[in-house]
Amino acid sequence: MNKERQYVRVDEHGVMRIGYSRVMLDAIVAGFEQGHSPETLQQQYPALSLEEVYGAITYYLAHKDEVHTYLKQQDALWEAWRAKSAVQSQPVVERLRALRTPDAPEPT
Repeated sequence: MNKERQYVRVDEHGVMRIGYSRVMLDAIVAGFEQGHSPETLQQQYPALSLEEVYGAITYYLAHKDEVHTYLKQQDALWEAWRAKSAVQSQPVVERLRALRTPDAPEPT
């Protein structure tokens, strides 16, 4: 019995990944839409086989509406994380900002 290979999966965080790798479908779709060949994409992501890259592109082409909806959700999620990070500065970021101010003491 020939078991069909799964080229795209959704991980435990809801992220679409290629095969069993950690490479996100987003990366392959972006490269493909920019005109990169599957061979070039495979060189950029050596964790993937050429077959997996082609499989991911085929999945994308067969499920364009679903993938574009997913990509919009990912963009919104990243934007929310950026906004949250801007509001909640980490202590190290605050120390670095303090070093940049003109009246801050010189580091020793």
